[in-house]
Order: sequence, then structure tokens, then C-alpha cells
Amino acid sequence: MTNFAAYMINSRQVLFTLRSRVGLWFVVAGLIFSACQKEKRPEGVLSPEELSKLMVELYLAEARIGGQNMARDTAMKYFIPFEEKLKGRYGVSDSIIRITYQYYISHPEELEKIYDSVIDTLSLREQKERTRPYVN
Repeated sequence: MTNFAAYMINSRQVLFTLRSRVGLWFVVAGLIFSACQKEKRPEGVLSPEELSKLMVELYLAEARIGGQNMARDTAMKYFIPFEEKLKGRYGVSDSIIRITYQYYISHPEELEKIYDSVIDTLSLREQKERTRPYVN
């Protein structure tokens, strides 16, 4: 093999190595960039604030009905119409609630913040009720 042929083969290898390294850096930079971007909520998914308010109302309704000491099927007869009215007030359908829960289940950090907000809100309401004077 001549020196020229060896040089050509060696330069192709160097060029290929440089191209692959540059390409690798672009791939790594792209992965880092995409990992750093926040994923946006899909359209139709309730915001954390909206979901938190809805969950507080649902938990309060469940507590009111649960405190009535009635059979489960009777309690459901009272709860389902209230739930429908509540969904109408918030302008959400079953499909929106389903999509919202699916989204937040796959984003547990956000769901944890929502539940923290719900717990805080319910705790504050309970505290206000306990300190409110009893009126007969």
C-alpha cells in the first residue's frame, strides 16, 4: 500500500470519527435540552388549582353524605346528582376528569402538590368550623 492510499484511509477514519463525535454531541445536547423542557399539559386537562377545588368539593360532599348513617346505595342516590351538578358548575365532563386523572397519575410530583393543597384546604375549613361559635 502506498503512502497516499494509507493517508486516504487514515483521513477517512479521522473524518468519520469527527463526524460521529459531532453527531454524538448533537444527540446528547438534544436529549439534555428536551429533558430540561417542561412538558405542557394537554388541552382539556384541568389546572392544579381547578382540580384541587373540585376535589375539595367532592370530599366535602362525601363527608356530608357519609355522616348521615345511611345504606351505601341510598348514599349513592344522593351523591350522584350532587356530583353531576358540581361537574356542571365547573364545566367538566367525565371524559375531562378521566383525562385529567390520567395526566396527573403519570406526573406524581404535580399530583402530590394537588393533594397537599386539598389537605391544607380541608384542614383550614375544619379548623374554622371548630373555632366558630355554636349557634342553636
